[in-house]
Amino acid sequence: MRVLLVEDDDRVAEALVPALTRRGFHVDRQATGRGTLDRLTGVDVVLLDLGLPDMDGVTLCRAIRAASDVAIIVVSARGEIDDRILGLHAGADDYLVKPYDVGELVARVHAVRRRRGADPVGVGSVSTEVFETGDVRVDLGRHEVTVAGEAVALSRKEFQVLALVMAAGGAVCTRERILAEVWGRTWSGANRTLDVHVATLRTKLGRPALLETVRGVGYRLGQAS
Repeated sequence: MRVLLVEDDDRVAEALVPALTRRGFHVDRQATGRGTLDRLTGVDVVLLDLGLPDMDGVTLCRAIRAASDVAIIVVSARGEIDDRILGLHAGADDYLVKPYDVGELVARVHAVRRRRGADPVGVGSVSTEVFETGDVRVDLGRHEVTVAGEAVALSRKEFQVLALVMAAGGAVCTRERILAEVWGRTWSGANRTLDVHVATLRTKLGRPALLETVRGVGYRLGQAS
């Protein structure tokens, strides 16, 4: 997913860009409001700070929305309710107040994309897509998993975890994204719950290398055999 970060604060950008990159995003940074409209081609989500040095961020938000249907998430220190309402009325899809947790930001990015029908495997989506790697086959429409032609019984959440990783095609699925997509929330024991589901999947599929752990980040598709 390609993200355009419109942020004038170098310290914020220097921390956020690598954090998002580690989570599988391709991030471009724009330090000023002017020139942003010229960089929207191919962008999936704009992360927009309202406190820009050269123009009002709300005005820019309106201009982006007039020029493109790209998803917009305002990330701003302006936390008053009037500011949030103004940003949403200007065309933003979501509004997150600084300081924020990167995991929450990632979850909101995927939630916005899912609401727009753009994420490849939304939890509530209806799809006829089929994903295959080696002898493992995931049929989204039939909610069916087979290994070497034999059906494997999975719980709903096990199926969703597997489908997300398979659909990513080798890109890393972060823990934050999986928890947001499958469970819709996070909690103190969330990572342990996810690890247990992955361990169970490896056992049921008989393909322990299929779900590869990316330490400290999440999971990606490995070898089926």
